[in-house]
Amino acid sequence: MSKRALILPLALLLPTLAFADPPAACFSPSDLAGKAGENLSRRAGAADRVAVPAAEPALWSGPADAGTGVVRRVKLPAGEKLIALTFDLCEAGGEVAGYDGAVVDTLRAQGAPATFFMGGRWAQSHEQRAMQLLADPLFEVGNHTYDHANLDRADAAKVAQEIGRTEAVLKELRARVASVCPAAGTPAASGLFRFPYGSCSPESLAAVRAMGETPIQWDVVSGDPSGIGAGPMAKGVLARVKPGSIIVMHANGRGKHTAEALKTIIPKLKAQGYRFVTVGTLLKAGTAQTNDACFVEKPGDTARYDKPSKKDGVPGASAKPAPG
Repeated sequence: MSKRALILPLALLLPTLAFADPPAACFSPSDLAGKAGENLSRRAGAADRVAVPAAEPALWSGPADAGTGVVRRVKLPAGEKLIALTFDLCEAGGEVAGYDGAVVDTLRAQGAPATFFMGGRWAQSHEQRAMQLLADPLFEVGNHTYDHANLDRADAAKVAQEIGRTEAVLKELRARVASVCPAAGTPAASGLFRFPYGSCSPESLAAVRAMGETPIQWDVVSGDPSGIGAGPMAKGVLARVKPGSIIVMHANGRGKHTAEALKTIIPKLKAQGYRFVTVGTLLKAGTAQTNDACFVEKPGDTARYDKPSKKDGVPGASAKPAPG
């Protein structure tokens, strides 16, 4: 079966995305495939320095849902069994994070839509991978701040800077996708945002909403940064998922055994009648269930990330791996 025949039906399932052809029309199979060692993070060197862009205004004209808090899941009409896989692609200053090609390859092979929350710094250091994800009708890209700063203590100006810098990077990459891949058109901004570390304050949450961004968290934690193994990870996700769930995982090398777990999770949930969709599609299918506070699994559990060791908002070294 040709790549066009394989991916085009997926585009037909996602009519809200204006892509005429799959990314295979613009990127070769070898370009799209994950590479050995690409998932590894490393210290940034002089050659990795990038120019920090000026902040752009948010490109979204209004919230994707009518809520005022942070979205944790979606209440669906009876009988609907939609769920959303989400993957964080973040990178802090002083490092070059990875790209877990095995995760993306698995999603494409399984025909499973997903939403990637992409950091601006990560997108700059992984331009080709970012463009491939933006060009793919199977995927959706949201904003995950520029350098994964903890916004729990951030004021509105800092929030606007973090979102705006990332929007500037993504705007440039969308334009480049349209230039090198005319068949794809210009990928649209999703208007979706994810707080780093799953942590926010009432002030930073209000600032995100005021910019027209819809903050997305989750109700199912995969635990992939903890190294629990593919079997336990899949078992935990399968036990907690329900219609309207949003699952958090990583595709920047921070997750361990994520692709292996997906090879169990996706087929088993499909066999149970679930259908994978992007977060944007999920929001349109039901009513967003929101909370006025950010948390990982229960209110107050992000406190360990809320004591930054540096002015950029990065938590101290003692903080446990964060799901967001």
